[in-house]
Amino acid sequence: MNQETADVNAAIAAELHLLDPTVRASRSLAAQLLDPEFVEVGASGRRWTYEEILAALPGLDGGDAGGDGPRFEPSGMTGVVLAPGIVHLTYESGIDGRRARRSSLWRKKSGEAGPGEAGAVWRMYYHQATPVPGP
Repeated sequence: MNQETADVNAAIAAELHLLDPTVRASRSLAAQLLDPEFVEVGASGRRWTYEEILAALPGLDGGDAGGDGPRFEPSGMTGVVLAPGIVHLTYESGIDGRRARRSSLWRKKSGEAGPGEAGAVWRMYYHQATPVPGP
């Protein structure tokens, strides 16, 4: 496996982890995956900052850690390395009968690994969701 493939796979794994309801319900777990300079433009058109999304994430769609609520169902996730340490992911997601096209930028930050982690970590720098119109 070459480095570009490894980087794309790492970003995909991190994106899928961020969609997990347990992670979404935990500020500390979500904070490990979001860059401090994070910005999102949600499917509603709202712009979210790092602090705003961390505060709101447990109450947003897919944040039910108990497992009873709806979960994000991603499909067609692909990625491309834009530059060393920068990966762009695109995919579609469905939740509770709604679909969105999603785009995320992930960047690898050196020297930020926590205890027991080696090297650098991947953090989401930017995310955008665009609603898919109904049939």
